[in-house]
Amino acid sequence: MADLATALELSDAELVHRSWREPEAFAVLFDRHAPRLHRYATRRLGRDAAEDVVSETFLVAFQHRERFDLGYTDARPWLYGIASNVIGKRLREEIARYRAHARAPDPTEISYEPDGDSPGLLALNRPLVTMLAKLRSGDRDVLLLIAWGELTYEEVAQALDIPLGTVRSRLNRARKKARHALEGTPMLSVMDEDCDG
Repeated sequence: MADLATALELSDAELVHRSWREPEAFAVLFDRHAPRLHRYATRRLGRDAAEDVVSETFLVAFQHRERFDLGYTDARPWLYGIASNVIGKRLREEIARYRAHARAPDPTEISYEPDGDSPGLLALNRPLVTMLAKLRSGDRDVLLLIAWGELTYEEVAQALDIPLGTVRSRLNRARKKARHALEGTPMLSVMDEDCDG
C-alpha cells in the first residue's frame, strides 16, 4: 500500500473499498479490529478457539469484502456478524463447554473480571454458564454481542441481519432468564451494566 499513514486515517468503508484494488489495505482493518474481536471470541469459546475464530472471520471477510455495504463507515457490525456465524458453527462445542463448566465443582477462588484481559469461560461462575447454556442461540448471540462485544442495539441488528425490534425482544428475553438464574449473585449487576445500551 502506498501510504500507511494515510490508510490509518481512512474509515473502515474506505479501507474495504481500497482493498478491492490494493488487498494489503485490508491488513489495516485487521489491525484495527482483531484485538476486540479476539476478546469477544475468547469470552465465547475460550482462548484456544478464539485465534481460529478471528482468523476465519477475517478470511471470510476478505473473501467477501466486495459484498460489504460501503454505506456503513464502521465495519465492526459486519465483522461481528461474520464472527457470530463462525461461532455458530462451533455452537455444539460452546454449549458443551458451558455445560461442562456448569457441572464442575464450584470454583470458589475464581471471580468474574469484566474489565480484565479476556477472562474466558473459566472465570465465569456456575449460574452464569448454566444460564448461557440454556439460552436459545439467537438470544445468546444478542446478549453477548451487547455485553461482551460492546455493540449497540443498532450494530447488533446490522451484525445479525435482524430488525431492531428483534434485538430488543431477544435481549429482553435473555435478561429475564439472566435475572432469574443469577438472582442473589454479583453477576446480576454486572450483566445489567454490560447490557445497558
